[in-house]
Amino acid sequence: MRAVIATEPGGPEVLSVVDLPGLAPGPGEVVIDVVAAGVNKADTLQRQGLYPPPPGESDVLGLECSGTIAAVGEGVTGWQIGDRVCALLAGGGYAEQVRVPAGQVLPVPDGVDLVEAAALPEVACTVWSNVFMLAGLQPGERFLVHGGAGGIGTFAIQLATALSAKVFTTAGSAEKLAVCAELGADVTINYREEDFVEVLSADGGADVILDNMGGKYLDRNVTALATQGRLVIIGMQGGIKGELNIAKLLNKRGAILATSLRSRPAEEKAAICASVAEHVWPLVASGEIRPIVHAVLPLTAAGQAHRLLDESAHVGKVLLSMVEA
Repeated sequence: MRAVIATEPGGPEVLSVVDLPGLAPGPGEVVIDVVAAGVNKADTLQRQGLYPPPPGESDVLGLECSGTIAAVGEGVTGWQIGDRVCALLAGGGYAEQVRVPAGQVLPVPDGVDLVEAAALPEVACTVWSNVFMLAGLQPGERFLVHGGAGGIGTFAIQLATALSAKVFTTAGSAEKLAVCAELGADVTINYREEDFVEVLSADGGADVILDNMGGKYLDRNVTALATQGRLVIIGMQGGIKGELNIAKLLNKRGAILATSLRSRPAEEKAAICASVAEHVWPLVASGEIRPIVHAVLPLTAAGQAHRLLDESAHVGKVLLSMVEA
């Protein structure tokens, strides 16, 4: 089978298509014939040598995919060969086949194209587990998501809107902010021209903030929190270190939460996937949430896909198709 690996740490040019043996499922696993794979910021970090796969996982890039089940391992129930699925992965998605624990496999929501379904697992599981399962965003609360035009952001805006939160978001251009507004954002903030802290503070602060920046935004995010607000950090694009004013956090009776999805045990991922299927997939099937796909490129153009993410030249998700155009 064809697969994409990084031959060494570096830029998009280090990505290479290689031939690897086909896969067989172990107990509790399925093998998926991949139709498409989502491209995520975490993949670009892995390419640079900054985010290695968990021990024992594939060196092939890719944290989500869609396709059809090709083989079912011992002890697996509920799935059979030929089922149309998408899946949350610890790695291996940029390939014509992937092996995954059965609990991390999801049905393709009704009304969603099989290729576009590859845009859903990582963002749906990230947003649902962090914003709702962990931070407990409630109807009527104020929610801020940074980078609203990206894969996480476009999904978070739609999900929070569907569940009746007041949504604030940041982006770096009028064009991207217009997309955020079309998806349901109540307040859009151009971070190149406006201070999100001032905007949120004028409205009482954010009850929940979903942050992919990390250290660079730590102090400002805490300032932007409402009383009893919850800051959820899921990325380090702005660095791994920041200064925390503990008195400010104490005065707000606030909470800082930080999570990583990729390295969690399989049983935790399975619980998240089951909750997503129960609570989020009906909203996708009804059309209240839709996958936002910027481009679908062939597997051989993985480097081009990474350049789009590196340059923030995309809105929504970039996908790799296993079928050459």
